[in-house]
Amino acid sequence: MTPPRLTRSALALCAILAAGGVLAQPVFDSPSPTAGGSTSTQANEMADKAMYKPIEYANAGKPGPTLVVIPGEIKSNNATFTQKFGPNNIADYAELELGKANFRILERSDLGPLLGEFQLAYTLGDPQAARSILQKGKFKTTKWVVKFDILKAEQVAQAQQGFDGRAVGALIGIFGGGRGGAAGSVAAGSVQTGESTGVWIIGMRYKIIDANTTEQMATGYAEEKMELGAKSTSVLGVSSGASGGLTLDSMVQRLVQKTVWEIDSKHK
Repeated sequence: MTPPRLTRSALALCAILAAGGVLAQPVFDSPSPTAGGSTSTQANEMADKAMYKPIEYANAGKPGPTLVVIPGEIKSNNATFTQKFGPNNIADYAELELGKANFRILERSDLGPLLGEFQLAYTLGDPQAARSILQKGKFKTTKWVVKFDILKAEQVAQAQQGFDGRAVGALIGIFGGGRGGAAGSVAAGSVQTGESTGVWIIGMRYKIIDANTTEQMATGYAEEKMELGAKSTSVLGVSSGASGGLTLDSMVQRLVQKTVWEIDSKHK
């Protein structure tokens, strides 16, 4: 018996379903031995809050001017931050977000050995040197030079509290008497709790510079708090604990998103 012919709509549906299967985003399993357990669930819930989240730029439908992002300055003396980050890391994040906001980005890597000279021209405000570089190739179309500087990165607050049950256990042992008192002493003495929180403030400034005159066209500043915390509990040998918070990478990327949102909203 000859099978019935499929209609055009049925064939189209099959094609869409087949394409959907091919184009589906890959999903990867965790090899962790604790995957699916309570600690895994708790840790993943915290990690989800720290993951990269794209934002909607208000004027993304409007093309922005052609620009080059040059590495900015890190003015903080905090060793933890300066060891983790350099100006090029921040410029990479900025290129990503400015591209999503529909600015045309000219790769600074295309400058090659001229990058240092190009950056110096705009840092010192030397229009003649800047124009001599911009007369070459694709850089003739450059309208803006944008830089992002870290002005502040410091831990500004720290708090901790805890409970040690050994003193209470000793008192119960002294005044309680008998087996009940001994059991209560052991139970109370085993209770150990601790909690600590540290808060950083990180501040970022952006500058928009006219590519031809090296004059500053606009500037802005944004700050964000980064909280790191840990807590632990132990009772009768059963312990639990958790620690986490935003990383410096996530913090810097969020500040870049915040400042690019302002550039897109106010200066495009």
